Amino acid sequence: MEADSSAALLDKGFQQLYELKFEGARKEFVEYQKLRPDDPMGKVAEAASYLYEEFNAKGVLTSEFFLNDAKFLGGIDGSASENRNAAFLEAVHQSRDMAKKRVKVNSHDVQGLLVITIADGMESDYDAIIEKKQMAALGLMKQGEQEANTVLAIDPSSQDAYVALGMSNYIIGCLPGYKRAFLFMGGVHGDRVKGIEFMQTAADHGRYLSPFAKIMLALAYEREHQPDKARALLTELSAQFPENPIFAKELALVDEKHASTKH
Repeated sequence: MEADSSAALLDKGFQQLYELKFEGARKEFVEYQKLRPDDPMGKVAEAASYLYEEFNAKGVLTSEFFLNDAKFLGGIDGSASENRNAAFLEAVHQSRDMAKKRVKVNSHDVQGLLVITIADGMESDYDAIIEKKQMAALGLMKQGEQEANTVLAIDPSSQDAYVALGMSNYIIGCLPGYKRAFLFMGGVHGDRVKGIEFMQTAADHGRYLSPFAKIMLALAYEREHQPDKARALLTELSAQFPENPIFAKELALVDEKHASTKH
């Protein structure tokens, strides 16, 4: 019974996270950590709540940010020290340390490997968007990509790992050609189409990160001038999380833009 009740805490926490109820989400994640102190998923979920809260406060998960190349590829306004999120960094580092201990005991520990993948994926997003440390972010993206492939080779059903693959491929694929060529020589590759495919897989089959993959995918489709696909995803998200005003607002914006292009 304990496993069942603890799993429900994670599910409830992520539901609240995507409804932008960050304190409520953290309460569930901390409760999960008390019941399952050996499982780093509770701590990485707590880290996700701090990062998502920061993204929400800075308007990252909106078309206004995502469709503006200077912001999308250059990061949010303000200096790194102004934007520093100590709570996120502490939680993400703790989750990674916990997960690495598990993987040291068993190199095929799927939960540990998945948590490391999620932690590295989130920290690369944080480095790129919040602290604007592009090279550090790209290094972590590359690492996260390798880890995601390891997770999926052991357990193809752990499809939250595709978020790390999708984000890294898409963001690197959006960089200007000269930057991509420079990174290619360093062994860092990106492919926008592949990135979208990976995010679609996470959106369809991910457990905890499916809604995050959906909003990223919807915004990517807007960048790619495919409003119908963006609308379909935003409609799903608005229905699933009616208390999240961003999804409804983004859906209205897509409809507005689409209507104006028809006239």
